[in-house]
Amino acid sequence: MAAERWNAAGFRNRVDQVLHAFVAQEADLLAEVDPALGPVADQLESAVADGKRLRAAFCYWGWCAAGQPDSDALVRAAASMELVHAAAVVHDDLIDDSPLRHGRPTAHLALCGAVAGHPCPSAAARSLAMLVGDLLMSLAGQLFATCGLPAAYLSRARPLWSLLARELIAGECLEILHTGAVPDTTASLKVIRYKTAKYTVEQPLLIGGTLAGAGERLRAGYSAYGLPLGEAFQLRDDLLGLFGNPEHTGKADTDDVRGHRPTALLAETWRIAGPDERERLRGLLGRGEPDRAGLDAVREVMHRLGAPDRIENMISARVAEALDALHDLDVSACAADALAELARAATVRPY
Repeated sequence: MAAERWNAAGFRNRVDQVLHAFVAQEADLLAEVDPALGPVADQLESAVADGKRLRAAFCYWGWCAAGQPDSDALVRAAASMELVHAAAVVHDDLIDDSPLRHGRPTAHLALCGAVAGHPCPSAAARSLAMLVGDLLMSLAGQLFATCGLPAAYLSRARPLWSLLARELIAGECLEILHTGAVPDTTASLKVIRYKTAKYTVEQPLLIGGTLAGAGERLRAGYSAYGLPLGEAFQLRDDLLGLFGNPEHTGKADTDDVRGHRPTALLAETWRIAGPDERERLRGLLGRGEPDRAGLDAVREVMHRLGAPDRIENMISARVAEALDALHDLDVSACAADALAELARAATVRPY
């Protein structure tokens, strides 16, 4: 069975070993086609260099909580969830024109040097980044299919992959469609649910559980735990995106304001703002790269209206809902403890 006490660092190391070896081999094969592909191959490896490996952990415990033993083949299957995430991140950074990820230039900026002689270098670099993301998603499916679990197990879970992709793309599309629109909390929460919550917690749990042969009741419990927790994860990310220290988050703190993204934080600010505050926000959002004064002005309006506290309350309520669902799951104490610890890891993060 799984270890009696969840060793998060040890599990991350196991996933990292799988990811780094698998992607390095694929990057080498890509670069063998032509030396010019070297920078593209480098971005494949960069995309999986870092990460908390939460999605892999949820997949692992979806398997173990269903009564299955620890398995290297399952760890490989779980690692494929991190390749889905890597693909989503490359595409998301490209769509949002984000400059930083894990403190390094994002793929579409890192690849500018490779196309310096191109007639349209910026567009060419963006195109290369899009293809990096596409290849990462393809590699996710390849790693899953070759993980070493019995074919009958993989067959049970395969339909969930199309669902995962459909919902992830739906969420990304909804964010694009709502960007720049009048902020609306209901619409923002729907974006959060489909763009992040499902593929971060619920779907990895369900894939792990389905691989393990989990019954309908346990899988329903996974969703009851995973959906609110995934939403809390993204709500925390929204707060970190504007109020976090870029040295800690590894991401720029200007993206949401510059892009006028449909975050729940902005939606709640807008909902309780008066006419003068809304007019001020209109002048600050989506108008190019904000300076420090503009960014501080947005933060000041949000703090004055209490919007960050409202988001904190939404996070707390969702974590409580997830933990209540966890208490109702008929799983081992070890699995329950690990899932409770993962809930904390997903939602308690330093600013």
